[in-house]
Amino acid sequence: MILMATAKTKDLKAAKPSLASTWKEIARKQKPLMIAMIVLLVVSAILLVFSLTTLRPQNTVVIVGYGDVYGEIAGISGGYRRDSWMNMLAFPALALIYGLLHNVMIMKVYRKYGRDTAMMVAVASILLVIGTFVIIFRLLGEW
Repeated sequence: MILMATAKTKDLKAAKPSLASTWKEIARKQKPLMIAMIVLLVVSAILLVFSLTTLRPQNTVVIVGYGDVYGEIAGISGGYRRDSWMNMLAFPALALIYGLLHNVMIMKVYRKYGRDTAMMVAVASILLVIGTFVIIFRLLGEW
């Protein structure tokens, strides 16, 4: 009885591939997906450095958001929302999530659904990083 239970757990562990083996398979067989994952990691690292350099902790109040609805509700022109610079820590956190967790998610999607779906997730993640850059630039008043 015990031997059967340990045999089942060994079979389950052998059937479920690790992230390292999935990464090796992607590196060997799926070059475009690997390149997309590396691009996501590099763009996320750039976002992390950029967002950390633009935190402006010396200012007590910075612009942390924009929305037309907020401006209408508050009765002010424009929808810029000011708050503590600590709220801007969301952008470095997003950069880490995009760079690390999204790459893990891409590997899991590749294992479960295949190359095309994983490539779609990678491209969507890269577009999210680019969108985050746009938001930061708008909040900083660069655009």
